[in-house]
Amino acid sequence: MVPTQTLRKHPPLQENLLLILHELQNGSGRNYLTEEDLQAVAEYLNITRAAVYGVATYYSMLSVKPRGRHVIRLCKSPVCDMMGAPGVTRILEELLGVAVGETTPDGVFTLEESACLGRCDSAVSMMIDGQYYGALDAPALARIIGRFRRG
Repeated sequence: MVPTQTLRKHPPLQENLLLILHELQNGSGRNYLTEEDLQAVAEYLNITRAAVYGVATYYSMLSVKPRGRHVIRLCKSPVCDMMGAPGVTRILEELLGVAVGETTPDGVFTLEESACLGRCDSAVSMMIDGQYYGALDAPALARIIGRFRRG
């Protein structure tokens, strides 16, 4: 069931589409938009479901597939790449037991790549649930992931 209070918080204007989609996704528990969400937003904003789907699949921060409770986005910009992003990716894959694009079997983490997080001053950087982490190395990654695992 689509939370109608999320829709009604915003006037039914097309410029509210991204805001509504983000709020629905963040409240879903699995960090994704359901088919029901897409249809409800289309009806509320009086636009086609295809238009809503196009937006939901265009932006990397949105997803139409279930993800983990915590979404980890690793920066793959040229700067982060030069500063060691491939090694950080391997460490994260080992710590989590999944490859980029996958969700841990317990549904806690999804590991994704992002074109750029805009944190070049602290490369290599990643974002978990909107919080940025930078200057990553193996000990830092183990601490960060450990904190999220402990809750």
